[in-house]
Amino acid sequence: MHRHYNFCAGPAALPTAVLERARDELLDYHGRGLSVMEMSHRSPEYVAIAEKAEVDLRELLAIPANYRVLFTQGGATQQFAAVPYNLLGPGGRANFVNTGIWSKKAIAEARHLFGDVHVAAASEAGGHLAVPRPEEILLSSDAAYLHYTANETIGGLAFDYIPGSEGGGPRRPDGSEAPLVCDMSSSILSGPLDVSRFGVIYAGAQKNIGPAGLVVVIVRDDLLDRARADMPSLFGYQALAEAGSMINTPATYSWYLAGLVFEWLKDEVGGLAAMEAINARKAARLYAAIDESELYSNPIAVANRSRMNVPFVLADARLDEPFLAEAEAAGLLNLQGHRSVGGMRASLYNAVPEAAVEALVEFMADFEKRRG
Repeated sequence: MHRHYNFCAGPAALPTAVLERARDELLDYHGRGLSVMEMSHRSPEYVAIAEKAEVDLRELLAIPANYRVLFTQGGATQQFAAVPYNLLGPGGRANFVNTGIWSKKAIAEARHLFGDVHVAAASEAGGHLAVPRPEEILLSSDAAYLHYTANETIGGLAFDYIPGSEGGGPRRPDGSEAPLVCDMSSSILSGPLDVSRFGVIYAGAQKNIGPAGLVVVIVRDDLLDRARADMPSLFGYQALAEAGSMINTPATYSWYLAGLVFEWLKDEVGGLAAMEAINARKAARLYAAIDESELYSNPIAVANRSRMNVPFVLADARLDEPFLAEAEAAGLLNLQGHRSVGGMRASLYNAVPEAAVEALVEFMADFEKRRG
């Protein structure tokens, strides 16, 4: 069997070693005579799987003791509703930074549910080619929290800083601190992170964590009791924390696979600093090929270029279809850009090896030589 190189934005590539281990354990998990997919989530065997996954994630991200880690469902999109439900109980307004499609969806959901929201800063006027600078983020006086999307998967726009004061969160006009909330779906685990800067981090699994069907939420203890009384019970961070993320049957197999990915990051990659170095090399190699080309281009400000999602366009759009067809024939899969923006996009998540990027760069050079 020959595996191709997968540049899909999600569900994304998984580490080969993880898939091989899951294959080997699929029918008979550690001599139990059944698959993880068939286990009760209350069984000692599965509870051990779940607990180890949390321990490994805490170690990878150096998550402080005063944070809860939740493994829940509904993807990051459900968190667009869950975050305001959990944090607007004492009143105030949800504040947002708008940097593209996913942050706009979070804004739209909060507005749909609760009416008034405050957009503290936006990159829309400039075409979402650079993120707002720190001094441009202006919170409302009643800001309950500030939400931003660290990496816009579709546009390839990434923050080069964490909003807020060093060692603290963003400030309201009176100088008080508002909790910082981040959608980190497409950048979590791509490098070290200071979790203490955030009130809530959430991430859909299908990029760097594991398969679709799971979302990880990291929430500071002091934010657990701020929920609205009318919140759907399954959304509640406090209830999820008290139940060990098992209010109902969780996404057991996705959780198990996420645990295998955490082990892979620790034991085979060598941790998040090593992963960050690999990701930096991959992105630098691809962006250099784009910048040195006369056929390909990327418009994002250099400081805000995503390492995870690299969109690019061809100078002649008539070449898009031949490019994609020839790339697929060469074993380079899922390079078509999102339907809302077109062009191409190469997602370089943790499981995409450096060899994949090298193969893509070589293909792009050859295609330009023949077609450009």
